[in-house]
Parts: sequence; C-alpha cells; structure tokens
Amino acid sequence: MNAISRRLLLAGAAGTALPLALTPLPLGAADERPGGRFPRWAADTWRSMIAMTDERTGLTADNIDGDLDPDSRSGYTSPTNIGGYLWCTVIAHRLRLITDRERSRRLGQTLRTLDRMVRHEPSGMFYNWYDERTGDVLTSWPGSGDKVYPFLSSVDNGWLAAALAVIIGAGTDHRREAERLLDSMDFAAFYDPEARPAFGTGLLRGGFWDGEVPPDKPWVDGDYLGTGTPVHYTVNHYDTTVSETRITSYLAIARGQVPAKHYFATWRTFPAGCDWDWQEQEPVGRTRNYLGIDVFEGAYPYRNSLVVPGWGGSMFEALMPDLFVPEARWAPRSWGVNHPLTVRAHRLHGLEDADYGYWGFSPASEPGGGYREYGVDPIGLNPDGYYSDAERSNVDLGYGNCRPPGPATTFGDGVVTPHAGFLALPYDLAGGYRNLIKIADDLDCYGPGGFYDAVAVRSGTIARRYLALDQAMIMGALGNLMAGDVLRKAFCGKEVTATIKPLIGMETFGAGLA
Repeated sequence: MNAISRRLLLAGAAGTALPLALTPLPLGAADERPGGRFPRWAADTWRSMIAMTDERTGLTADNIDGDLDPDSRSGYTSPTNIGGYLWCTVIAHRLRLITDRERSRRLGQTLRTLDRMVRHEPSGMFYNWYDERTGDVLTSWPGSGDKVYPFLSSVDNGWLAAALAVIIGAGTDHRREAERLLDSMDFAAFYDPEARPAFGTGLLRGGFWDGEVPPDKPWVDGDYLGTGTPVHYTVNHYDTTVSETRITSYLAIARGQVPAKHYFATWRTFPAGCDWDWQEQEPVGRTRNYLGIDVFEGAYPYRNSLVVPGWGGSMFEALMPDLFVPEARWAPRSWGVNHPLTVRAHRLHGLEDADYGYWGFSPASEPGGGYREYGVDPIGLNPDGYYSDAERSNVDLGYGNCRPPGPATTFGDGVVTPHAGFLALPYDLAGGYRNLIKIADDLDCYGPGGFYDAVAVRSGTIARRYLALDQAMIMGALGNLMAGDVLRKAFCGKEVTATIKPLIGMETFGAGLA
C-alpha cells in the first residue's frame, strides 16, 4: 500500500467514524484499494481543464467535446468556470502535475485577464457570460446568435470569489492580484435586507441585470449598495439552506458584507401543515432559536432516516460548498449528520429503490443531448422533482392527511453523474470509490479527460463531453483527499474560521436515523 492509499484509508476510517456514515464495502483487488486510481483520475481530469482553457486569455470554456478537440470548446465561459480552473491549478501544483513555474504562469495569465474584463463597477461583480477567447462580455450565443442579456449572478460570483480566496490562502506568488480582485467584490449588492422582515434580516437575490432585461423575466428595481443607480433584480431569493448558494453566504458573512444571522433566514424545510402541502412531502421537526431567529428544523423521512433536503435532492446542492468549508467537522450536529445521510440516500436510491446498480445524481449533461437536473426526488423540496432517470419518473409520497400518495414509481433509464460520486467520497470512501470504478469500467464512462459527464445506465448512452464545473468538482474532491484538504485549508483563513465556524457550529438539524 503506497503512502497516498494509506493516508486515504485512514481518512476513510475517520469518515466512517461519523455516527451515520455507511459501512464501507469490502475492499477488492490491490488496484481497487481506496485511492488506487486517484492519481490517474486527477491527471486526466486536469488534462480536460487544460483542453478547455484558451491559451491566450487563460479563461476556461464552459464545456468541450469528449475527444478534447479545442475547436469544440463552447465559445463562452462564466465566473464559475473561471474559478474552477483557478482552484484546479492550485490543486494540480500540489499534486505535482505541474511545476511552480507553470502554476505561476497559468494563475497570472487568468488573473491578468480578469483584471481587464468589464464588470459592474459599483459592486466589482463579474457578468455571467464572457467569450473565453477574448474576455469580452457575451452579447450573442455562439452558434445560434440569440441575444444575451448581460446578467450578474450571486452564486456564480461566489464560486469565483472562493477561487480567489484559495489563491490567497495557498500562499501563491499571485496573492496580491487575487486580493485586489476579491476586495473589489461586494456581495451586499445582492443582499435584500427586507426579505425576512419578521426576523430582522434578509436573503440574497439570484442576481441582477444592470441593462436590458429579457422580455420573459420578471424583475424588481433596487439599489442595495446605495449608488443612486438602481439595477433590475430577479424576483427570487435564495431561501433554502441545503444549496450550493451557501458558499456566497459564507463569503459575504465572513467579509462583513451581510449580517451573520442571514444564515438562519433560509429554510431547512418549508413549514409543515396543509398550507404548505405543495412541497414534496410533509416534514417533521421542531423549532429552535439561533441569534434571535426561530428556525423550523424540519427534515424529510427517507428509508429509516430523516434528511434535510435540498431543492432537488442533488449531491451538488448538498456537498459542493463542503469542498471549501469543513462543514461536517465544524458543525457536527447539523452538516455532520446530514452529509452522510445525503450520501446514504443516493446510494440506497440507486442500488435498492431504483435498482440501477450505480448511484450519484446531480445536474449534468443529458446523455441524449442538452443539460438537465438530476437528483433523488424524495429528498428534494421541489414538487416537480429532480429525477434520477431519463423518463423523469416522479416519486409522490403524499403529504400527511393533506394529500394522498400517488402510485408506486417504476424507474427507467437511470442517469448517474460521476462528479456526484466524487463529492460523496469523504462520507463513503470505499463504497463511493468502487461505485466510480464500476461507472468507469462497466459503463465505459471514461475518456481522455477523465470521467465523461453522465451516463444512462440501462441504455448505456453516454454524454461524451466535459463540463468545466463538473470537472472542477472532481478535481476539488481529489485535491482534498490526496493533498490534505488543500482547498479547505486555503479557503478557511482567519476571517472564515472566526465567523463561519461558530455560526454553523451552534445549530442542531432535525436530521438523524429514525
């Protein structure tokens, strides 16, 4: 057993010490021990990130075809795509896939391009879509020519800011450039302080347009920064806790741009009772008070457990922020309970409920073309579901005495997404690892840039392309496992540790074994 595998085995043992983690599957042959294929997977995943990245601007395209032909790059990028490439570069250096010099060249190239890109000046925020070849704000979609209405997203800017924080915390030679960019970003631009007036706190908006708004999109005017120039906000707020958007809340709270109690203004579940019977199922739980806010600590029953659900029950919503913040360790009574149960739900759903033989469900490319959300429907709030199969088989469990359950569900061509399997590894190392080996070997879902984006398990149809976001999640998980929590240690500087650790640590979720 090599040093990496030994370290991973110990990490897996520590993970399974969590009271609700799954019992690991028995280990197989020597080449299938925990971590045996990690070095190859990391190198191939990094290869896909390089292939997606423009050689002049250092900006990473949203996606590329499975053969990694540079001519098949998408022609557009986002703050999330760019941020993913930046943290992957830090990881690639730590894994000795690139030299000090190459790390410096790649980070410097991208940061210089970011510095000259057009932004919303009052907030320092980046627009959602740019041409990766030039760094110009996108005004028409490549291929179709359809009009793009420049938009600024709170969560996409959050992931770019997280990457900048990693560059700073990793002690790279581009710390000052990253600090300058991060210091210019004010997330208060997205914060509606009147969203939860009964609690005296607010929520983050989805984003805003500072120019023309698409004709089919509702909007409200606002000027949260007090610039004198209103912008056009989305009508929606990010109001659920189990969501990838909490990375933006963590950053905004840590930087003093929104109040800490904003964290408790989001829903764990929506309330119980027939007035809320539109949600997926009836939650159970009790109300607790944190920082003067009454929080309903609701959870959904699932297979002899209680799980705090995300909107769609996807692994991405639950576990992507955990790549940067050690949530289970800092919050053992909330995330430390819920994360293992989320992984358990994905495993049981894939192997037993739907009998796919594989598991791990998250938004990804559709094997038949396009993009779609996938998840475990019973642990999602959304009544329309993030489904786990191509047929969109809905699970209707009813709602107590308010709504009867629907007919039993028959699942079809399940779609598993490898990045979801990687996010699960800290909470089921051996079982998750063997699941990924089966996806690669049995389903042939592996190419020159690592795991393809998704595969339908019964038809064998594969989405033979790579998405920058999904590859960056895979690289993030591997970096933490192979390089001693590299992302978490770099992200969690003094500000984050001093503010976020005690904040999330005070909470007790309604999750647990039933």
